[in-house]
Amino acid sequence: MREFTVGQNDAGQRLDRWLAKTLPLLPAPLAQKYIRIKRVKLNGKGAKRDTRLVKGDLLQLYINDEFFDTPTPENAFLSVFKPQLDIVYEDENLLLVNKRPGLVVHPDEHERVNTLITHIQAYLYQKKEWSPYWENSFAPALCNRIDRNTGGIVIAAKNAETLRVMNQKIRDREVEKSYLCIALGTLSPAEGKLEGFLLKDEAKKQVSVHKRPVEGGRTAVTLYRTLAKKGGLSLVECRLITGRTHQIRAQLAAAGHPLLGDGKYGRERENKKFGRTGGQALYSYKLAFHFTTDAGCLSDLNGKVWTVEQVDFVGQYFPGTTIS
Repeated sequence: MREFTVGQNDAGQRLDRWLAKTLPLLPAPLAQKYIRIKRVKLNGKGAKRDTRLVKGDLLQLYINDEFFDTPTPENAFLSVFKPQLDIVYEDENLLLVNKRPGLVVHPDEHERVNTLITHIQAYLYQKKEWSPYWENSFAPALCNRIDRNTGGIVIAAKNAETLRVMNQKIRDREVEKSYLCIALGTLSPAEGKLEGFLLKDEAKKQVSVHKRPVEGGRTAVTLYRTLAKKGGLSLVECRLITGRTHQIRAQLAAAGHPLLGDGKYGRERENKKFGRTGGQALYSYKLAFHFTTDAGCLSDLNGKVWTVEQVDFVGQYFPGTTIS
């Protein structure tokens, strides 16, 4: 329990607003609950949330210590009252989560709380599977990333051993990631391989594609196959051999077939023409584990495949198309 005496600057405030200002990590619905069940006492008694505070009032808060911490990226998960996760698979070692387009995976300069990793940490914390306040606690971490406006399956490790093994399997190319996308025009040939070197411009947060090696450039290889064509658009499946920043978006754009809706590498006029301006039509829809070496605690996942069955832009632009 912690006690606070209301000063002149806080006099006249509503109780619930004072609580929100004093404990910014405490989610509003939880704060309302604590007021209702009298874990927030005013002068030794329960009070309504709209009670106006008076100078000299004594507030007693029977609230967990962690909510009194200063907000940081490390404890932002406390602010998430109801984690919003589309869980594809879960066991004691990892989570496979279907990330929606528009959600960032990690905190950045624009968003600190509403991120995929924050929701995952809040979910595991509320399940009492993890807490940063335990001794030698491991913070749940993502094994792969997806751009803000790209949707699809993201792997989250619940423990350090899973993170180590999964990262090694990704490096050894024993984790197969397949994407669906809509490209402008018709790819020729309909099935093939895109190879090149990607050079990242950190200032612009953009990559350029080069046919020959360049200083700082990294090899990029993408396998693709056209699944359907309609009205100047192609539904394409891409499988990543390498996993570089903006790899599919940049390589298809360099090949003359940028992704529909892509504001960075695409064509604004075409995006408007087809009615998609809110982000690239790209989805990491399939994940497969093909372990050829020892996978330790993850051995039971070998040979397993997970697929997102519904991808919004497929139904919108290629209705009735069966994806296999």
